[in-house]
Amino acid sequence: MPLSSLRSLQLGSCAGDPTLLDAANPSEFVLAGSHRLVRLRSWASRGYPSTVARFLVTGGAGFIGSHIVQALISAGDEARVLDDFSSGREENLEAFTPGAVGSGAAVELLRGDVADADVCGRACEGVDGVFHEAALVSVPRSVEEPERTWEVNSTGTLNLLEAARSAGVGKFVFAASSAAYGESEVLPKVETMPVDPRSPYAASKVAGETLLASYGASYEMQTVSLRYFNVFGPRQLDDSPYTGVIAIFARCLLEGIPPTIHGDGSQTRDLTYIDNVVAANLAERKRGAPTGSVITVGGGGRVSILEVYRTMAEALGSDLEPVFGETRAGDVMHSLADLQRAEQLLGYRVEVPWTEGLKRTLEWYQSVHSGPSEPSDA
Repeated sequence: MPLSSLRSLQLGSCAGDPTLLDAANPSEFVLAGSHRLVRLRSWASRGYPSTVARFLVTGGAGFIGSHIVQALISAGDEARVLDDFSSGREENLEAFTPGAVGSGAAVELLRGDVADADVCGRACEGVDGVFHEAALVSVPRSVEEPERTWEVNSTGTLNLLEAARSAGVGKFVFAASSAAYGESEVLPKVETMPVDPRSPYAASKVAGETLLASYGASYEMQTVSLRYFNVFGPRQLDDSPYTGVIAIFARCLLEGIPPTIHGDGSQTRDLTYIDNVVAANLAERKRGAPTGSVITVGGGGRVSILEVYRTMAEALGSDLEPVFGETRAGDVMHSLADLQRAEQLLGYRVEVPWTEGLKRTLEWYQSVHSGPSEPSDA
């Protein structure tokens, strides 16, 4: 349904409060809940196609996936979510009142695992494209659980590609990872560099890229892999030792628990706010890079882990000092994306710098933070 027809439509409810389009600002949805206020920004004004299409978003109840779903709906398209809810959250979709597959709801929900080929087949029926975000995303967890990591990240990607091919789906966008570059000291990381996966997670993501390239070359399917660099933002889980460093720091600082920094904190990351990643995905939906392309998506700079922590502590008025631990197996020392290919093929630019993204993210964690829990490592 086009965004313009939703000016006064009630979309659902959250904690007993209605979810309405803000009539004073029709480019935004307002989700009013008793615990928080979440603004769903419209992407319709950015020049994306207005023709309604339905896209499968795997991991669509998770951190990145739910933001892509939000953007698709805001642009006037429809979404089908495939999620096993191992890390996804129902509240990430509650504003859209999801329906069952075939219900005709703007957001359809299918519970299942991408490692199940039959589930992937059902998920791909009748969709126009796939945004494949579902994955086990932790390097440390992949070292602990290499077989499960491969099952979800590699076999799951193959299952989806085959299901998409059988269903005649024309577009497939894959969430690849900067972990593909490994320990190379060359900065910035360019797509033409040889891959050097240093963990089962990195290997599984490189395998996914290769699968997409082969399917793009062999069948009539446009496949693109977007190599994300250190994505952060609202909805990223803060209750797992496998989550992102900003989420861990936020929880520890808000609870007054010293976080553990693995190494001396001098390792650097190209921090990429979620809005930038969503913009890259929707740009690919609009433009269509050459099939088999691999494109890096980053935040336009790098910052040390220790500087990130200091910045967050200052913003929250905390003098809490971190604890320094041993470097973890599989972690890379430095990362920085070269964005030239993204600019050329997608028209990509960094819309939200990491400092502004951090401000928004901290505000979100403060608004939803609830009660103490056990400390985690970063």
